Amino acid sequence: MNTMTMPAQYLSFMLGQEMFAIGILAVREILEYAGVTPVPQMPACISGVINLRGTAVPVLDLARRLERTPSPIGKRTCIIVVEVDSGEDGAFVIGILVDAVNAVLDIPPAEIEPAPSFGAQVRAELLQGIGKVDGRFVLLLNVQHVVAASELAALAEGGALAQAS
Repeated sequence: MNTMTMPAQYLSFMLGQEMFAIGILAVREILEYAGVTPVPQMPACISGVINLRGTAVPVLDLARRLERTPSPIGKRTCIIVVEVDSGEDGAFVIGILVDAVNAVLDIPPAEIEPAPSFGAQVRAELLQGIGKVDGRFVLLLNVQHVVAASELAALAEGGALAQAS
């Protein structure tokens, strides 16, 4: 079967009233929200860290990253743990805080439109495209771009702080 016609799988989730999705291949696991440990002098979009089997994993507050008002923590709040290839440094693991995880969606490439360069409430470089599922639009996030910019900001701030002291 031609890979261009095979549906790609995406994990869908909610932020407020909007549905987003990320490619399932980046997802390592989904955790029930049990709190995070704040870390001083991190960018505003990093909530803190969680202990994942003995490893400190940073948690990105996706609502803040997308410049939205974060929803209060609720029963369905989850952390999606993703592994992202950062190029020369290899892969790194980060948690993404979302309001609720929905389901795994199969979206055929024909049902995915390119990200609009205007009008969307999310910056175009953060989107991989817009999928159509059952008459609804699902914003497909480019998980690499979503976490990369926050990682760079953290490194830049950390470097500036180290030089200032």
